[in-house]
Amino acid sequence: MPRRGENIYKRKDGRWEGRYIKAHDIKGKAQYGYVYGRTYSDVKQSLKNIQSRILNSEGSTTKSSVAYESVLISWLESQRLNIKESTYARYHQIVYTHLIPDIGSVKIEKISSKLIENYLVQLIECGRIDGTGGLSSKTTGDILAIIKATVEYAEYNNYPLQCKLDKLSIKQHKEEMRVLSVEEQQKLTLILLDDTDLIKFGVLLSLYTGIRIGELCALKWGNLSIVDGVLSVRETMQRIKDTSNHSVSKTKIVITEPKSKCSVRDIPLPEFILSIAKGFQSNNSSYVLTGEKNRYIEPRTMQNRFKSLLRESQISDANYHALRHTFATRCIEVGFELKTLSEILGHSNVNITLNRYVHSSLDLKKENMNKVACVS
Repeated sequence: MPRRGENIYKRKDGRWEGRYIKAHDIKGKAQYGYVYGRTYSDVKQSLKNIQSRILNSEGSTTKSSVAYESVLISWLESQRLNIKESTYARYHQIVYTHLIPDIGSVKIEKISSKLIENYLVQLIECGRIDGTGGLSSKTTGDILAIIKATVEYAEYNNYPLQCKLDKLSIKQHKEEMRVLSVEEQQKLTLILLDDTDLIKFGVLLSLYTGIRIGELCALKWGNLSIVDGVLSVRETMQRIKDTSNHSVSKTKIVITEPKSKCSVRDIPLPEFILSIAKGFQSNNSSYVLTGEKNRYIEPRTMQNRFKSLLRESQISDANYHALRHTFATRCIEVGFELKTLSEILGHSNVNITLNRYVHSSLDLKKENMNKVACVS
């Protein structure tokens, strides 16, 4: 199977295609050549032969004069066919916002473990190289992940560098996620059930199924079966950076498959949710939040509507994702079977559910401590 950075993928016609860098133009941008084969192994061997000939004919002098920017751009292009558009947009943003401006001009042979380590320290302690803004541990970790991937890509393509980054990591600061208390959930539910409209119905769905805001915004009535009492999650909506050269807007809305295979799931619906849904049910191709085929509500707008409902409920501020955490926590509190909950949330394993989405309240801790006391 192909590995990350190999630039080998299977075509729709059944053949395998491999791409390699033939040369670089005067600006350092990569120019590509292509090879084809019946199997992955055939293409991999062909690429090795070609790369060996290029090295023998040109030596390492040409490649050692290439700036890190060229490797970054080549690697980014190599990823376009292998990853989701939203992931590519995130990579593109990091490469062009951080890596190219900060260290893109460094010659590839000068990229070292110490240089990268110093760069990461700079990001964590002072923000950007130009002194603007501080970066979160999450963003810094994403930057390191791309640096590691591009170093691996450069090594695979025989660039002359000695850079070992396997021991470098960024400590992630785990933020305590907001979870609505039982009282807050009751107050919010009362507001949602009072003169319920499609927006309120959408919030109810999230609060009592744990679906993500992007999944809700992409949801159509064809995904909600009143007869079977099942909600089918098949798509998600995101606003991402528009990386096309002809783009007028900086961002765009995309509707794609969910973030992972496990996120494609069917969720049984509570009876009271089904009874409300019957009053709004529309054409299968209409969006749940609008009841229209050609008009949707994007996540950013839904976030704002949710915060308005919190203010109306006189509940302190919370992010929309708090509904997902609240759902998971309530399920655990009532004795929900953990494996089932993990599947409903769309997680690949129960550890993700426990570590990220289950928050024990003080009341539950007291209750459990009393249970222990009763044994003694």
